[in-house]
Amino acid sequence: MLQLSQILLPVDHHENDLRAAVLKLLRVREEDLISLKVKQRAIDARRGHVEFSFTLLVEVKDEAKVLRRLSKNSHVHPATDETYRQVAESTAKPAPARPVIVGTGPCGLFCGLLLARAGLKPLLLERGKAAGDRARDVTGFWRRGWDFNAESNVQFGEGGAGTFSDGKLYTQIRDREHRIPWLLREMVAAGAPEDILIKSRPHIGTDRLIKVVRHVREEIIALGGEVRFGARVTDVVIEDGVMRAVTLAGGETIEGSRFVFGIGHSSRDTFEMLHRHGVPFEAKPFSIGVRIEHPQKLIDKSLYGKWAGHERLGSAPYKFVAHCGTGRAAYSFCMCPGGFVVAATSEPGMVVTNGMSSYARAEANANSGFMVDVRSEDMPAGDVLAGIEFQRQIERRAFALGGGDYRAPAQLLGDLIAGRASTGPGKVLPSYQPGVVWTDLRECLPEYVIETIQEAIPRIERSLPGFSLEEAVLTGVETRSSAPVRIPRDAQTLECTGVRRFYPAGEGAGYAGGIISAAADGMRVAEAILRG
Repeated sequence: MLQLSQILLPVDHHENDLRAAVLKLLRVREEDLISLKVKQRAIDARRGHVEFSFTLLVEVKDEAKVLRRLSKNSHVHPATDETYRQVAESTAKPAPARPVIVGTGPCGLFCGLLLARAGLKPLLLERGKAAGDRARDVTGFWRRGWDFNAESNVQFGEGGAGTFSDGKLYTQIRDREHRIPWLLREMVAAGAPEDILIKSRPHIGTDRLIKVVRHVREEIIALGGEVRFGARVTDVVIEDGVMRAVTLAGGETIEGSRFVFGIGHSSRDTFEMLHRHGVPFEAKPFSIGVRIEHPQKLIDKSLYGKWAGHERLGSAPYKFVAHCGTGRAAYSFCMCPGGFVVAATSEPGMVVTNGMSSYARAEANANSGFMVDVRSEDMPAGDVLAGIEFQRQIERRAFALGGGDYRAPAQLLGDLIAGRASTGPGKVLPSYQPGVVWTDLRECLPEYVIETIQEAIPRIERSLPGFSLEEAVLTGVETRSSAPVRIPRDAQTLECTGVRRFYPAGEGAGYAGGIISAAADGMRVAEAILRG
């Protein structure tokens, strides 16, 4: 089998053009081409000319001869075996008690799935609700004036924070063990669209992700595992440097053989509880900012030119990083094409924003986090959890500035640049629900964030024309791009440094940054447990 990369075709190519391009590149006859499979398809719009770039798996007659003939072509080489083998080669060791997993985000669910398939019958504890009930609570809070539920919201509940996002399924982590292709195939088997297997930047959307999450949970249960909702962990039992048990809010104590904490970046009360028990923490870099909204058609035109709106391309995504004279960087985070801005707080009396898209990405606006890095010198010295309180202070200010009823403070980009408060929208209507209050974001964000955003705008405009649109909407605040802490763990066993049988995992522990990287880290922890 051969792998061919960077096979370029125009947007309006015909079905047979791909086969013709392969025959031309390999210089073989039609009858010598045994099979052709698309491994990945990307949109290449970097040079002002939009094309599709394909990576292909091809089988031909006399492969060795073809390879010798094209030995100097860097786009043709033998295909590698990308089989995920770790779990298949592991054997579970009997344990006196089952493993306990705290959290049912992608980290906890896929850790639980592997342990369940190995026969360990894990117990998964989730403080929030099952995906369907959770979705009703969240949409009720957004659109129907329901009270905020501190245990069932965008951050807490089955599926984790990624359930209410764009559902991006790509990551920059190294994947020598081939966990990611396995994860994508598992998601398709659980109901995800098949195109995630070939798109270079696959996404699933909240509307499809809920089905996938439910399917994984049902398989864990069918294999003898257990998933309990409304089960918030409020305490742990650590004796002689070993975690022995967890205690739930209702007072129940649960023992286990291993304890995996895939609690996400917003479980601040759990971080504080673990810290009181002497669990080691490290301060970690993080960012704060706003969500910025533009018309999706503007972004499409900027990136795709004459091909904007073509059905094969869909809504255009963007990504930027701007290094500014302030010494700080501004960057896009969780860009949601054809999506909307959502209320994402996990604590009462605070406002947090995030972005979300359905699979269709068909809404009028594009939105993205517009983030600025926070440095260690911005935090009080000597307090490893200072970043958590810093985030809370920003979120409380946003809540007050928005009127104290979970509306969010908002400002037009032109007004922010000019240094004046906004009094209403322009042509871009904010999508945030429960609604916005027009104001000056300087009243809730540090001055260095405002200054860095102002300086970044013309830099971004050079590569993304139209980004500096004065009527673009800024909605505050975005504070949950990542946890401000990391729980250190042993590089081999993945147990917490100094606490045996305790496995901090995923985004909340500082080892992931999205759905796929969190799920892959959960798999790594499961593998470590299976190795014993």
